[in-house]
Amino acid sequence: MSDLSDTLQTAVSRHGERAVLLCSFQKEESVLVDELLRLGHGACPVRVVTIDTGVLFPETLATWKVFEERFGIAIEVHDAASPGDPWSGAGHCCSAAKVAALEHVLDGAEAWITGIRRQQGPTRADAELIEREERRGVWKYNPLAHWSEQELWRRIHERQLPYNPLHDQGYASIGCAPCTEPGSGREGRWAGTAKTECGLHLDPAQAAQAAQAAQAALAGGSG
Repeated sequence: MSDLSDTLQTAVSRHGERAVLLCSFQKEESVLVDELLRLGHGACPVRVVTIDTGVLFPETLATWKVFEERFGIAIEVHDAASPGDPWSGAGHCCSAAKVAALEHVLDGAEAWITGIRRQQGPTRADAELIEREERRGVWKYNPLAHWSEQELWRRIHERQLPYNPLHDQGYASIGCAPCTEPGSGREGRWAGTAKTECGLHLDPAQAAQAAQAAQAALAGGSG
């Protein structure tokens, strides 16, 4: 498991506070934040940022608070909510607004630390520990790329780390409340559609194709 600490150490030594951990308060971030604090001797050496869609699960909001209290970190919030718009499906939050929020997060950053794991699904099966994302001009660090579900839980239990209680209710991957259901891998995300990614990790062409597929599946299911 040295790939976790080695990859994070590389990100910290190369970029320091110009590295951003995008945090969604899932089990992956439980492990990542803990390891970063150990590398920083109790202080987080990178920015920790979350994108708030305005429709997060109550359990996720509670975990957010626990992260701040247990880890003693200040989490930077970027808004992608659309409170005035009626709910319109996955595109309501996993849309241009969320991608725009990410672009704002990465403005001036040199590196983006993610919780991506190869085991999560086919769109992530080729993830490398360190990648260059030319379109955004940043280095992308995936310290958990080679970790299994079992290894994650072993670390969480060994160190008694806080984690989102929805994981205990069958949610392997947790997104927004209206469109996430229990399921293994990422199958519970955008349940009932062909959508597998929110768009943050896709280039524009891939994001457009994913959005079209999701809309087609949604239209087919409503007929």
